[in-house]
Amino acid sequence: MRAGAAPDNGLPSVLPAHLADPDADVDTGATSWLARLDDARRRLTRVALALVAGFLVAFAFINPIVNFVVRPLQTALPDGGRLIYTEPAEYFLLDLKIAALVGAILASPVALWQFWYFVAVTMGTRARRWAIGFVVAATTLFLAGAAFAHFVVFPWAWRFFASFATGYIRFVPKVAETFGLYAKMVLAFGLVFEMPIVVFFLARAGLVTHRTLIRQARIATLLAFVLAALLTPPDVVSQVLLAGPIMLLYGVGIIVAWLFGRPRSGED
Repeated sequence: MRAGAAPDNGLPSVLPAHLADPDADVDTGATSWLARLDDARRRLTRVALALVAGFLVAFAFINPIVNFVVRPLQTALPDGGRLIYTEPAEYFLLDLKIAALVGAILASPVALWQFWYFVAVTMGTRARRWAIGFVVAATTLFLAGAAFAHFVVFPWAWRFFASFATGYIRFVPKVAETFGLYAKMVLAFGLVFEMPIVVFFLARAGLVTHRTLIRQARIATLLAFVLAALLTPPDVVSQVLLAGPIMLLYGVGIIVAWLFGRPRSGED
């Protein structure tokens, strides 16, 4: 008998492989889930570090960023009006909020990259080669939506609100409420413009096809206007300016589902 070998008593071993040999590499379900959780933790840590770095970079250039956001709004006010703040820390908190928003936008490519590699495990090894395309497409779509909100939708809504000023009623907006509405619209448009990416995932998972999207176009149109009414100021033009791009992106989503989707069984 070799030194260190288990005695051979003629009885079969009833211990599982990972207990009989602690050094054995056995891929159990629990081990797989723990590995996924550890991978998620590492990727979330990287995203958090990217958000902190983006915030610090944005805060270092906060004055030109604030001018970029606020100055066009100030010039749209009647009679050379100005935005105001009435709480001592309100403007400082505005700087922090704008830096946080810009920092999140700067960190979005890192967040998207980490997200893609986390879900690519369930999509096959070939999906890893799509990482750059996914990050570029998702970032471009979000920036396009944010730019559309900044240059088109929000200025229109701002002029609409300012138009109610009269000779005895002045429009004197506070910076906190103004930026709250601005951030809401920028994020809403940025996320809505990600619709083709969402359709891509649903189509790859076999949950939707281009035929399904075509059949549900009427319901999608109704939902687009309901969503626009919830996310935009209460004027028809702003709602149309959001509902229109939603339907355009819905059409792009149909093309995406047609190109990349997996037809479901029994569908002609």
